[in-house]
Amino acid sequence: MKNPKSRRKFVKSLAGTTVAATINPTLAQTVHRRRIKLGFDNFSIRAMGWKAPQLLDYAAKLKVDTVLFSDLDVYESHNENYMKEIKRKAGDLGIEIQAGTGSICPSAKSFNPRFGTAEEHLALAIRVAKALGSNVVRCYQGTADDRRLPGGLEARWKDTIKVCQAVRSRAIDANVKIAIENHAGDMQAWELAILIEECGRDYTGATLDSGNATWTLEDPMRNLEVLGPYAVTTGIRDSAVWENSDGAIVQWTSIGDGQVDWPKYFDRFAQLCPGVPVQLEIISGLQRQFPYFKDDFWKYYQDVRAYEYSRFTAMAKSGTPREPFKVPEGKNRKDADQEYQKAELEKSIKFCREVLGLGIRE
Repeated sequence: MKNPKSRRKFVKSLAGTTVAATINPTLAQTVHRRRIKLGFDNFSIRAMGWKAPQLLDYAAKLKVDTVLFSDLDVYESHNENYMKEIKRKAGDLGIEIQAGTGSICPSAKSFNPRFGTAEEHLALAIRVAKALGSNVVRCYQGTADDRRLPGGLEARWKDTIKVCQAVRSRAIDANVKIAIENHAGDMQAWELAILIEECGRDYTGATLDSGNATWTLEDPMRNLEVLGPYAVTTGIRDSAVWENSDGAIVQWTSIGDGQVDWPKYFDRFAQLCPGVPVQLEIISGLQRQFPYFKDDFWKYYQDVRAYEYSRFTAMAKSGTPREPFKVPEGKNRKDADQEYQKAELEKSIKFCREVLGLGIRE
């Protein structure tokens, strides 16, 4: 979308998108089987420190359909033979693997050069995805910290697009889509949609993250409406948002413990994202403040549009304060984190199955 007029037209069309889904009033009493694949991102249980084989065993125990290995450290090796073993194990367990990595933007604050240049890093991730039989490689541009860097988000967009275009032929040859996530407050949905269009939809798509939407002053339903057509994988969790004297506070929660209307969400998800799995990325108990009643906040959030902002503030007005996660007195931090993360993920999977009717496996 190099033509400025075409770009403005595309942005205008996104601004007019409306939600068309309605809630079936009987859903609260009767489980509606949606037949959407259900799995989890290994980041949900990051405190366990498990490698791919252990994560696959745990996924089999939970009887999920998929697992997203969202980083390259989850593997004990990146050589072909090891990858074949992991792929074979997943196949034997009946679990679909999706692969991923971190920041692919060389100028982002979160970019880690230990896998080489950004192009080399992404090329490695594509090779890993192909070896595992994954049709996607989840990645992201950066975080909210990049808003404060020289050039802001726009400079990061340009660098991310260059990296993606540099590996385009590798991705197409491997039949792997580069799945860029709306991540940690970096981009709103409409911005990521433009980035994907600029790269080319033939080899890029979105990792749709419902929780990260709230970190950009965005309602998860609005995020779904814009990014749903681009989604090839997901990072799904619930959010609680409430007002305070400076603006609002966001706390991520397990599925069903926040404010997202999940029956409505997944009815619309089924329409917009056919064949895309629901990968739960549960990061409960963490709070973040957004002091948008203070003038200096907006210096770094000038891209936030009135429509998205109004939807988010409506969400904040209806929310109630929550307590963040704290390690119980006398409890070892590592043990507490492991117990809490597993409990929050397993509670979310149970809710998704028993209340929302997600999942293929019985």
